[in-house]
Amino acid sequence: MDKRRLPKSYHSKYRNRLARITIRPKGHEYTADCMALEKGRNLFKQLSEPLVAKLEGVNPATLTWLTLPTGLASAWLMMSAESGQDGALMFLGAALLMAAAMALDGLDGNLARATGKVTRWGDYLDHTLDRVLDVIWILALGYNLVWFGHVELAWIAAMLTMFGSYLGTQAQAVAGSRNYGGFSRADRMVLTFIALLGAAIMAYMGVDSWGEWNDIEINPISIILAISGVGGIYTFIIHKRFKGSDLPFFFDGSYTIVLKQGKTCRVIASI
Repeated sequence: MDKRRLPKSYHSKYRNRLARITIRPKGHEYTADCMALEKGRNLFKQLSEPLVAKLEGVNPATLTWLTLPTGLASAWLMMSAESGQDGALMFLGAALLMAAAMALDGLDGNLARATGKVTRWGDYLDHTLDRVLDVIWILALGYNLVWFGHVELAWIAAMLTMFGSYLGTQAQAVAGSRNYGGFSRADRMVLTFIALLGAAIMAYMGVDSWGEWNDIEINPISIILAISGVGGIYTFIIHKRFKGSDLPFFFDGSYTIVLKQGKTCRVIASI
């Protein structure tokens, strides 16, 4: 069914009932988009529906591109924040702008699906900007000389995070489904948001550290950088299980066709 040919009223009423078919390796039929871990994404989709309906004349790519300046503004505040009330306000602003960038990142896909404007270019652009902002945010925190300042460690954390995310997007490109195992981007963004709020409170109180370990200040910023690096290693290992022999270049009965309609997934054939 081509959504673009439906009357607007019909399209708005039935757009969430349209099915999606994907090809997945056996044993991975019920991935994250069919499980309880996806409830947060489904909740955001439901909450954003009124806004999506008002934005039907907007190109989804416009929202995708808006994530970049929003994310860069957040990164500048992360890197520039110091102690005191000004630093607290900058960390708070960084957290809010990062949340806005994440909201735009989710909204563009919902808008594309609702208006029948899903394209390979849009998916590529979305994932590319995600990876760019992931690295920039981690580096911005690492380049903050007041709260961290160990640039080399920030680069290590950024590269480990990127490798884990890269394997996830590659799995999606070749298998038609995303492996959300490991330490996901959503997990990292939630913890980063909490870390920024924690740093804002500490800055307001005039405290920038709980102590030192090997010349590294122990505070919310150093902790989230450490978590991001370790999470990147863990995610890399989890995604590494998607081996070359699993790639669907030849169908030998080890793959399934999965029908997803709403929140329900059903295996309809083996290939």
